Amino acid sequence: MTPYEYTDHHAPEGLLTRGTVLVVPGRGETRATYARFGRRLASDAYRVRVVDAPPTDADDPAAALDAFGARLEEAVAGAAEADGLARPLVLVGADSGAALVAAILARAEGATATTGPRPDAVVLAGLPGSGAGSGSGSGSGSGSEGTWDAELDVRTSCPTHRGVLSNDDQVRRGSLGDPVPGTLLDAVHDGVVAVPTLLLIGDADPLADREELARVVKSLPRARLAVVRGAHHDVLNDLQHRSVAAEVVTFLEALRGGLVPAVVVESSAW
Repeated sequence: MTPYEYTDHHAPEGLLTRGTVLVVPGRGETRATYARFGRRLASDAYRVRVVDAPPTDADDPAAALDAFGARLEEAVAGAAEADGLARPLVLVGADSGAALVAAILARAEGATATTGPRPDAVVLAGLPGSGAGSGSGSGSGSGSEGTWDAELDVRTSCPTHRGVLSNDDQVRRGSLGDPVPGTLLDAVHDGVVAVPTLLLIGDADPLADREELARVVKSLPRARLAVVRGAHHDVLNDLQHRSVAAEVVTFLEALRGGLVPAVVVESSAW
């Protein structure tokens, strides 16, 4: 098996680590794609580990889920500090990474999986819809369908993130045209993720299915759907990345308090 590598972001020295966050990238992305996101969460004293994006085109989806679940277990075990793993443990998945995380947890609830971490919560960002296999160029309106610029238009309008993707020679261009296996999406939409779940979606994401997501949220026992105004498919890394990271941190902090928010707006003029 190819050695699995990770990128780690640690809490500032002298601060108590408030939890562990494991980030799973999506189609075409690398660990470097989430450097900014990882640093921001780490600055709030969370231990962040970013793993390599997993393949989604396996001939045996069940075996692939078990294999990736085992690698996630390995990543979690390696993130433990001298006094153990800092809890809560939260899995963050983006795009196909979100689908894989949700499918692994849904299978675990159905007692059909033998491996996989047991997180305290999950964040599913940019979960693709059932017809999300041909996103490159969608909604660009530029007549440049299939080009890298068209794929960037689907992903993000953030110039910094566009530069990160364009300058990373490990990013697999054209990957948003790869279909996410139907068996994987079925496991997400028909399964149950019992842990608290935050779903994040951009309202300018052409690969998302809002109605489908609304059904998923209603089917889950503890789920919240947050829609980011003006955000594209790479919702964790678009222009609104500060507000999105703040929403994730707010979720993490509420999780530590039994899902009771620390701040409640009593009155407001806006």
